Amino acid sequence: MVVPPPSKTEPRPPGRGDAGNLVGRLALVLLLLAFVAGGAWALGALNRSSPRPAADPPFPVPFQEVQPGAAAPGAAGQVPTPGSGDPEAATVEPLDAWAASLSKKIDVPARALRAYAVADLMMRTQDPSCRISWATLAGIGRIESHHGTIGGRRLDEAGRPSSPIVGIPLDGSPGVKAIADSDGGVLDGDTTWDRAVGPMQFIPTTWARYAVRANGDGQSPDPQNIDDAALAAARYLCSGGRDLGTGEGWWNAVLDYNNSTEYGQNVYSGADAYARASLNT
Repeated sequence: MVVPPPSKTEPRPPGRGDAGNLVGRLALVLLLLAFVAGGAWALGALNRSSPRPAADPPFPVPFQEVQPGAAAPGAAGQVPTPGSGDPEAATVEPLDAWAASLSKKIDVPARALRAYAVADLMMRTQDPSCRISWATLAGIGRIESHHGTIGGRRLDEAGRPSSPIVGIPLDGSPGVKAIADSDGGVLDGDTTWDRAVGPMQFIPTTWARYAVRANGDGQSPDPQNIDDAALAAARYLCSGGRDLGTGEGWWNAVLDYNNSTEYGQNVYSGADAYARASLNT
């Protein structure tokens, strides 16, 4: 979930770690040296030639997978940028075909894949230096809510789960950061404590800062809508001038989303698998 990291005076919850260990930094140097311009994940080759301890967090190489939908600039089916004002414009035939085909391979709802891909394509226009990938967003969505389907939910055509996704109260219980209610319960229904909400599990304060309406229809952004949630997650990950096309930039962004080494490893595992599967789609 997108929870601010604890301050230096607060104890860290169990299971949350830092990316700055020496072994991790040495692995990062090796990995960046292995990067070949033009992109592709070189981690597998690096692991075979220089194995690392299982506890060492993996640092991904920039992944420049095939652009979802393969829509050339200006061509029919190009994904619009936010503010186009056309709610139907997000339905892009090449993108839908790409999502439907890949969905069968990786067991991710096509509706979720479309949301991740649209967020990716929008960020290529809004913040091209960030180099975020739809696969990274999918890796996060997998852990946070199983792409909006946690607990047997289904995503409808509008991108909302069949029932709202609301996390546990952030009440300071063991392993949980204490965050008092910040929005009067508007988003999470809790007037005592904040809770993470929606498919990408945003707390209200972070949502208020990074949320925009993905389809540009003028309505308020909705954390339960996977299009809005995926775009907000992309904006959050790219904040601070990060470049997710580098190992260090990617790792720091994901740990900022959830400050846990295990979390980062799980995001990487999912993102890597999704990206590899997309190459043959």
